[in-house]
Amino acid sequence: MSSASWRPLSASRGFTLIEVLVALMVVAMGLSALMIAVSGTARTSGYLRDKTLAQWMALNRLSEVRLNLIKYGQNTDTGEISFANRTWHYDTRYYDTSIATMKRVVVRIYAGEAKSKGNALAESTGFTGASVAPPGSSDGDWTVGSTAASASAETPTNPTTPGAPTTTTRTPTPTAPPVPTQPP
Repeated sequence: MSSASWRPLSASRGFTLIEVLVALMVVAMGLSALMIAVSGTARTSGYLRDKTLAQWMALNRLSEVRLNLIKYGQNTDTGEISFANRTWHYDTRYYDTSIATMKRVVVRIYAGEAKSKGNALAESTGFTGASVAPPGSSDGDWTVGSTAASASAETPTNPTTPGAPTTTTRTPTPTAPPVPTQPP
């Protein structure tokens, strides 16, 4: 037996109990920080899901108000909705505007039953009344009568002289983009 391969037991050394405990403490602190980060992400994800669902319900409620042609005898309307296997409640309020035949409608959506209190998850505002076109009455051409469409079609004929009166002429709006030329 060679003397290089044989060692006495006292010369071999492993980890002491203190070293093992310190290593376990470092691992435990790292895992607890990781769990805090993961639980925060899960909580934020759940909140964003609830907020998105509440926003959808608020927009749906605004559409219902416009389509049902509700009489404005009262200034508030509340109710409960069952959506996404949960119970929600809404608060619809009607406000006067400077136009007598128009109302501003504000819908707030809350999580839980109507008895529960808390902050609104979503709020949407819309308008309804005789001064607003009825739903579905658009003919699809939004540029007719638009100030943006008429401003782009008018060009001044004398833009170089400052202070000189300018006259505008209507030029037709191009329907197709110009074809780019290739470099020489």
